[in-house]
Amino acid sequence: MGLLLLVTTYFLLTVASSLRDAPRSSCSSEAKVDELHHHLNSSGIDFTLHHPRSPCSPAPFPSLSFSAILSHDDARVRYLAARLRNTTLAPSRSSLILQPDAASIPLSSGTSVGVGNYVTRVGLGTPVKTYVMVVDTGSSLSWLQCSPCRVSCHSQVGAVFDPAASATYRSVSCSAPECGGLLSATLNPSSCSVANVCIYQASYGDTSFSVGYLGKDSLSLGSRPALADFVYGCGQDNEGLFGKSAGLIGLARNKLSLLSQLAPRLGHSFSYCLPTMASTGYLSIGSYNPAQFSYTPMVSSSLDDTLYFVRLTGITVGGKNLPVRASAYTGTPTIIDSGTVITRLPPDVYTALSNAIVAALKKYKREPAYSILDTCFRGTVKASAVPVVNMVFEGGATLKLAPRNVMIDVDDATMTCLAFAPAGRVAIIGNRQQQTFKVVYDVANSRIGFAAGGCS
Repeated sequence: MGLLLLVTTYFLLTVASSLRDAPRSSCSSEAKVDELHHHLNSSGIDFTLHHPRSPCSPAPFPSLSFSAILSHDDARVRYLAARLRNTTLAPSRSSLILQPDAASIPLSSGTSVGVGNYVTRVGLGTPVKTYVMVVDTGSSLSWLQCSPCRVSCHSQVGAVFDPAASATYRSVSCSAPECGGLLSATLNPSSCSVANVCIYQASYGDTSFSVGYLGKDSLSLGSRPALADFVYGCGQDNEGLFGKSAGLIGLARNKLSLLSQLAPRLGHSFSYCLPTMASTGYLSIGSYNPAQFSYTPMVSSSLDDTLYFVRLTGITVGGKNLPVRASAYTGTPTIIDSGTVITRLPPDVYTALSNAIVAALKKYKREPAYSILDTCFRGTVKASAVPVVNMVFEGGATLKLAPRNVMIDVDDATMTCLAFAPAGRVAIIGNRQQQTFKVVYDVANSRIGFAAGGCS
């Protein structure tokens, strides 16, 4: 049986429309669960997932305008595209020095985090203490802020992890295989301190980054025996858009990711449901009910073997196929990603979708483009007769999108826009389109599954 993590997670997408405030009293029972970090069931550990604007959120995210969110989202997409070209973006900083026992480390840019991701509480160390961590399917290395924060730590919920206070913490040497694996996990080379401790650098496309020492410690798995040698980064300089989280958990296909480290014990799969403001969701690592899902194969790609590639084969609007050739879908590599907000489609497919939405919403006044969103209308999602849009994948797996998955309201709540944009080098299935669906990443069987009605 797998480890079920119904996660205290929140959706880091600022909803631009007016948000319904949940009653404070409704948080009381969830708060008790949060304090304990988990409660147990026959499958594993259950956690509650929160929207960031919910008063129940354990780590409120700083307010950002929707245009700022789209800007950071675009930075993430640019970096994902750069990864597929086997190149890096311009360095965000020329060097960083960890003192006193450190090396000078050049930094390169990477994927944007913090505006499109989710968080969970993780138990670490001996004695166990819990930390709020960002969860990202596009990242491999896990890390969290560590005292003494030799350079800088951002503000976080709760105390910063102190490795000296954990009886099970061990540093990783520069000659260890985990240190040698950092290049594939972070796309940045490792360095070595004068004390022979491995130094990692995880850098992100919006200039966010973490640099520190690679370590091992005990990862709590609730009632199950702890994972004794969980490998992660102990961050000494952590700056950028991480909200008030303590760090990041990576779920990509790399041997240093949390998924791979747990796979021998729990199985090589995870699933989630990403919630709206009015729902709760979950993350589950390990076993799942395969009968619930329809599947599409994971597509092998030499471009980047850590990301999750799929093959989009068609889109229908109001039951009608978009008038594009099949090659328009398959000519651009496509990944599914929990951290990208807005879905990017191959240009010809996007143009056809935009035209179909314009035709379906012709009675609504058109509005100018908003940032990267160029198909906009006066009004809101709820007040618009948005047609059903189906995204069809190889093998027949289908996302039947509700209006909230198709359109998104922007800052002033008087305009709604198509929540898709044209792709460049890589097409991406973003988290706006995944909201409220069960999505399973069955790495062991090389398939991704979808099911409706995943969030409660």
